[in-house]
Amino acid sequence: MNLRQYEYALAVADEGSMTAAAERLRVTQPSLSQQIGTLEKHLGVQLFTRTPSGVTVTVAGRAFLAEAKIATTASRRAITAARAANGELAGELIMAVHMGLGARQLPQVLGQLRSRHPKLQVTLHEEPDPADMERLVRQGTLDMVLVHRIPAGCTFDTHRLGEEAYVAVLPKGHPLLSNGAALRLEDLASEGWIRFRHASLLDDYLARLLANAGLSPHTVARASQISTAVRLVAQGLGVTVVPASAIPEGFEELACPLLPSLTEPVLVGVRRHPGPAETAMLDHLNQQNWCGTGLLCQPATD
Repeated sequence: MNLRQYEYALAVADEGSMTAAAERLRVTQPSLSQQIGTLEKHLGVQLFTRTPSGVTVTVAGRAFLAEAKIATTASRRAITAARAANGELAGELIMAVHMGLGARQLPQVLGQLRSRHPKLQVTLHEEPDPADMERLVRQGTLDMVLVHRIPAGCTFDTHRLGEEAYVAVLPKGHPLLSNGAALRLEDLASEGWIRFRHASLLDDYLARLLANAGLSPHTVARASQISTAVRLVAQGLGVTVVPASAIPEGFEELACPLLPSLTEPVLVGVRRHPGPAETAMLDHLNQQNWCGTGLLCQPATD
């Protein structure tokens, strides 16, 4: 067995198809099938069930692939560490980001990293639900997380970057926008609301806010992206509450501060004994402004 076979098996599982996995890996399908067959023969178990429409992972396959993912991640980190010791930041840094966080800051950070370290690849897992986040943490896949709360079971070192303010978003011309005054959630009780997908952290947060205020407004639509929700509001479908920094450019005039102000901490978690790539990313994140709209900014502290 070798790591290349592990990577082949992981690609087949991700794609659910030998053909698609071969295209992604840039190998021929017969070569890929032969490698998977050799791996299964060596293990003495069947990793995949072949079907007319593709492949599915067996119970034994799921157990093997969980460990294979850890092995390939460790190999990637070893290569990155070796190259960094020679003064070159290369390899792949994997980060999970909760919905709405870093919508403005992360593109700047990644641009700066790309400029200084062109051989370093950054992979983002955007907006994973809590179950997916815990799975990524458990598998040891992640190098960093950008979150409001560190996921359960995560032993990463935590650094506080600042605070994220939440704002109400209303359709253009809405009477409550006319005077520019801060709004209370009660002011939006009779409005139709744009909510987010069930089980997402953002929707859980909104549900708690509304429940604590004793409100149960009508939900008129659900979106999986904040930018989509804001655009639905702009078309007059309803109102919503979102992180201030996640409002797409050009829609800022639809935002209104809330009273009392609603904020959550912005945290970055970094795996223990970080390498130069994680350290460089953390340095760039600390240089960004993480203060929400209307807040007095305080310097970020670890």
